[in-house]
Amino acid sequence: MVKFPDDIHPALLERLATAEGGPLVARMGIELLEVSAARSLARMPVEGNTQTVGILHGGAHLVLGETLGSLSSAVHGGPTKVPVGIEIGASHSRSVDAGWVTATCIAISLGRTLCTHEIAIDDEQGRRLSTVRMTNYLKDLRP
Repeated sequence: MVKFPDDIHPALLERLATAEGGPLVARMGIELLEVSAARSLARMPVEGNTQTVGILHGGAHLVLGETLGSLSSAVHGGPTKVPVGIEIGASHSRSVDAGWVTATCIAISLGRTLCTHEIAIDDEQGRRLSTVRMTNYLKDLRP
């Protein structure tokens, strides 16, 4: 079960909880553990998300990072805003071929219209695999 902030707006909680991160999150086996504007946490299995040589696909790192950056931005934006990714990049520093990876998303900047987060992805031994940075634009939710 995902831990959301106690003061999250009920309409936003319903929107986020109902979507459960969306179908791609489910397909990749991502487990959301904690979601807030300032800090979010999730984990993902390596199995099923590898490239042809058997290591975790670089794109899987980005999907995990973008998921947390977007959800964190959605919490910050509240029920009348929707985050739209405008920039994402990753530096991969180590590979992994088994087990689970854990992503920790920390806010760098939470503004009125822009949110920037850094997402550290680590292996089960706590070694950094990649660092993802994402910026979201908060646009008005259409009725």
